[in-house]
Amino acid sequence: MSLAALGLFALAGCDDAGNFDLKQAFAPKPEVADVATADQATGDFIEKDVEAPEVFSATEPGLWDGRPSLGGVWVAHPDVKDPERVMIRNQTNGKFVVGALFRREREIPGPRLQISSDAALALDVLAGAPVDLEVVALRKEQIPVAKREPEIEEPAIAQPDGIEESTLDPIAAAGAAIEAADPTPVEPATEPAEAPVVQSTLPVSRLEKPYIQVGIFNREANAEVAANQMRTAGMVPTVLAQESNGKAFWRVIVGPATTSSERKSLQDKIKEVGYSDAYPVSN
Repeated sequence: MSLAALGLFALAGCDDAGNFDLKQAFAPKPEVADVATADQATGDFIEKDVEAPEVFSATEPGLWDGRPSLGGVWVAHPDVKDPERVMIRNQTNGKFVVGALFRREREIPGPRLQISSDAALALDVLAGAPVDLEVVALRKEQIPVAKREPEIEEPAIAQPDGIEESTLDPIAAAGAAIEAADPTPVEPATEPAEAPVVQSTLPVSRLEKPYIQVGIFNREANAEVAANQMRTAGMVPTVLAQESNGKAFWRVIVGPATTSSERKSLQDKIKEVGYSDAYPVSN
């Protein structure tokens, strides 16, 4: 038997307990689907995961039998022809994870979908309690993106001691315009009151790319999930609906940052949440 055939046999095989005997190196790691991978960019295109229901799709109850299982995050189904990379969604609580799909070689009473202990942990599934799952195959697709340009930081401008940098407030600007207009004759006030000084609180950024792009999604629901994760982490996200070659997609960005250090801090926080491919963009 060739090495390639032996590898396919190992992917498809399972024991009576539903445990897959795979090396840890082949275990898929949980991640959020549809996120574009920045370091795979070639020219003006990058690769992203898209759902391919024509390859495999199943929406039915699934079960974790409560026993520890090998192989990381996976799901098994008797209708599978070849091992696939899939998105597994818990339709009860909305949680999802990316894992491997294998064929169940033996019929066991109960739901046809069987998940591993790692998948159950990621999806918040209790042992022995069937839950409605959606399993969809994933495929790589190239989408056009704006070409990244090397960023040039503007030099800091030294301020003399005792002078603080400030921005022109719109209220103060409107007051200056009124004062510059032709005066209307009025009765002079005995003691004119001084107008209060209003300090601007609007953030002003000198960065060419003040935003951090979290990811690109082909489903609005997945984009909203990522946006909610950013809000939970204390950041303010924006979901942008866009279209390319007749296909709609949604971008999630965070910002704007006013300084390069603030932008670096935002990027680090986003990567801590799990979006390791986040990078600065202009808008």
